[in-house]
Amino acid sequence: MSQSGSTAGAPTVPATPDRATIAQFLAEIDPALLLAVLVHLTGDRSKLDQYGGALHPVVIRTARVAHEVDPEGAAALREELAGVIGDGVAGDPPLGVPDLALFKQIAEMVVGEDVPDEFLRVLREQAGFVGNERSVEALVQPPASFDVVVIGAGLVGIDAAVKLHEAGFNFTVFEERDEVGGTWSRNRYPGVAVDTPSHYYSLSFELNSDWTHYYPFGAQYLRYLKSVTDKYDVIDKVQLRTSVKSMAWDEAKAKWVLQIVQDGQHRTVEASAVVTALGFFGTPVKPDIVDADKFQGVVMHSSEWDSSVDLTGKKVTVVGAGCTAVQIVASVVDQVSELTTISRQPHWIVPEQVGQEVSPAMNWAFTHLPYFNQWFRLRTYWYGSDKGYEVSRIDAEWAKDHLSVSPANDVVLQVCLAYLDATFPEHPELKAKLTPDFPPFAKRVVKDPGYYAALKRDHVQLLTGSIERFTEHGYIATDGTEVEADVVVMATGFQLDWLSTIEITGRDGQTLAQKWDPTPRAYLGVTVPGFPNLFITSGPNAAILHGGGNNFAGECQVHYIVECLQTMLNRDVKTFEVTQETVDEYNVWVDAEMDRTVWQHGGTAHGYYREGTGKSIVGSPWRMVDYWNELREPRLEKFLLDGKALEAAPFCPRVVWAGRAPPPARPPSRRLCPRRCPGSAGPGG
Repeated sequence: MSQSGSTAGAPTVPATPDRATIAQFLAEIDPALLLAVLVHLTGDRSKLDQYGGALHPVVIRTARVAHEVDPEGAAALREELAGVIGDGVAGDPPLGVPDLALFKQIAEMVVGEDVPDEFLRVLREQAGFVGNERSVEALVQPPASFDVVVIGAGLVGIDAAVKLHEAGFNFTVFEERDEVGGTWSRNRYPGVAVDTPSHYYSLSFELNSDWTHYYPFGAQYLRYLKSVTDKYDVIDKVQLRTSVKSMAWDEAKAKWVLQIVQDGQHRTVEASAVVTALGFFGTPVKPDIVDADKFQGVVMHSSEWDSSVDLTGKKVTVVGAGCTAVQIVASVVDQVSELTTISRQPHWIVPEQVGQEVSPAMNWAFTHLPYFNQWFRLRTYWYGSDKGYEVSRIDAEWAKDHLSVSPANDVVLQVCLAYLDATFPEHPELKAKLTPDFPPFAKRVVKDPGYYAALKRDHVQLLTGSIERFTEHGYIATDGTEVEADVVVMATGFQLDWLSTIEITGRDGQTLAQKWDPTPRAYLGVTVPGFPNLFITSGPNAAILHGGGNNFAGECQVHYIVECLQTMLNRDVKTFEVTQETVDEYNVWVDAEMDRTVWQHGGTAHGYYREGTGKSIVGSPWRMVDYWNELREPRLEKFLLDGKALEAAPFCPRVVWAGRAPPPARPPSRRLCPRRCPGSAGPGG
């Protein structure tokens, strides 16, 4: 059980709590988690029968499930566990992993329902019980001459640094800012927080026991990321204040030649392989508003927050309705004299409060109780991952007569509508403005940090539309309302850059921008034909939108990239390049499956899920477990190794299609699936 992360702001817990305090802590903790720890520590399976039968799962919001147990049974369980841990457990005990049969039993007890076998391996990893299990054996150790460049030192770039370091690769990370952290370094606006649960939104190999809230605030998350670079000794591999301006493939050298600017100085560097870890958000969207030069106040984008601007007693406007906007509104509402928020299109908001603190009892358990952090993370991952997959799927018959797209989607819709009704019973006009006309998940669902409560305050108003033009002391909104303002905050998001900030030139002089015009395409979101030894994270159709977080997709992709690099060394090849046929075939299936998702819904006038052509190019159509499986190791028949192809084979999403009819569109290939899936008559059978 790792003890990484800053303890600043953590709940007060005695350094060495006495038995009475420990007993009090145990009384406050879900008995299912205590039973998981007891069985794990003792290896005694009979405890599951002794205590498990008395556990009754109860759905709650924070951890999604808790358990009730009769008082006598709960007391006996706590007493037995207290006897095992004695005066409290500190430090890191040897981390043992139960065999799969016992692991499955404990996992089902912790989540309160059946866990199919196909999820066990990913659960063991994502819960932090096992580290990164390599699929490609390291037959050849990476030579110093095989140098890898990672662009970006955010969450995924840090993960790539750790995994490359562990695999023995010579690598350098280029980061344009003056510190690591990516988006959590860049975004410093009031109330900035992660809307994925703290105990899941971290690297699976480095759990953090010190979260102060069940959703981490930006500053604490940034400290966590920095602690990872320190603990795994990769910070010296990061070159800060270094931006990559362009990179071109040199066929003769089989190297990428990068033009960089480091501390204002231009340099040229070469790399055998390049990993991009820039995300798909780069350039802030700043609306071009008439007469902006006339405004005497301050205008700033949320990602470029000016901390020298004091909002106290000011008239402030926040433009936007997404996660950032609602966090800012909830955070500054008590500070300002007047607050106006302008929404072009509302989001669905769920009553899941992001500000809930971790109690001293839970903090003690995360920090000192062996395996507690892992079992809690398993539960959090379970209810935040593929449990939400069906919510994103369109049931065509249901969608004909409902705003929601399926019965599962309708459950979320009814929760959101009930929250609106309960919050604004006496404000029908406000409720109407806050009710979207598209199904949940067509745009990102927002967790409420106190936004709805803020909108009911007397000094707050909500306008629908945007700013039409500025005046000297404010602006005129598109609905004609004239508003005075001292500060206008543009919480208007980012452009989908897709690496457009770097000129990337591959084989035959073709740039990636040309290759991706009009639509970005990649195989598994990672590799692109014509661009050998280039590996992309946060690529097209690779974001997990139905659950999880960028940490999951990033870990899958980084694992896959290391396996590809190791394959190059094992086979003594200089170039590794996906075939055009593979990308074309794969994306036929992506398009067909995306058409069955809510992200293709036409009712979202604004948002980043769909590009200008209407195609959804951000989200992944696969379940998380399927994406994880597909990225365990490269399928070499899909690639050119030193320009040579192995026997071709069609893309097979394996269990993705299990129990469902195939999509309406079929890939051009009709060969039998090489993995011999049951009933296969073509790709994905």
